[in-house]
Amino acid sequence: TERWQDLLLDHANCEKKAASTALALMFAYPEDFELAERMSRLAREELRHFELVQQQLVAFGVPFRRLSPSRYAEGLRRRLRRDEAGRRVDLLLCGALIEARSHERFIGLIGRLPEPLSAFYASLAAAEARHAGLYLRLADKRGAGVHGRLHELASIEAELATAVDAEFRALAAKHPNFTYVPALSEEPAGSDWDGARGFVHEAAKAHFNNDFRGHKAYLCGPPAMIEACITALM
Repeated sequence: TERWQDLLLDHANCEKKAASTALALMFAYPEDFELAERMSRLAREELRHFELVQQQLVAFGVPFRRLSPSRYAEGLRRRLRRDEAGRRVDLLLCGALIEARSHERFIGLIGRLPEPLSAFYASLAAAEARHAGLYLRLADKRGAGVHGRLHELASIEAELATAVDAEFRALAAKHPNFTYVPALSEEPAGSDWDGARGFVHEAAKAHFNNDFRGHKAYLCGPPAMIEACITALM
């Protein structure tokens, strides 16, 4: 939450992308009147959210700057099926997963951001959950075996959201005083993971030999993780 300016800039960009995704579905499947109507409404709402985020940027005096693109959405798109019927369902399921992840993150931000940003994200969280449900219902009406496919894509999405990021490795290679230690708490079956295992506080204790003297700690994550880390640091 120290980088709340970056958070707002990224959020504004994501709202524009969400609107463009809805519009792209309208253009890709113009014969699907129900989908076109739902996506038209969704695009308008996403653009309204963009306007609200931009108002926050203006209010806080945050200037526009371009951020590095994330591998997250592109990673999902690479796993779309090629056949047209399967691709349409996959696009809708990916939309549901992205909106659900946004809802999860907004809920996590509410208790960590100062006012008025905390209230701002609280006001948007319910909409993200509603958007996820919309995409899922639309997908369910347009294909068979949708829930099995959703499980497959959800595994891919979770890996993209939590896997080792090349950007952090590049920072570690560039700056001698920066060390990146990813840890895997729930290793999936068949994993070839060779890094640290366990929860974050366990990985930190192992990395620092349980001696945190002379170090400052900046923590971000769910409450249970923060509490465990504080206990370990003390």
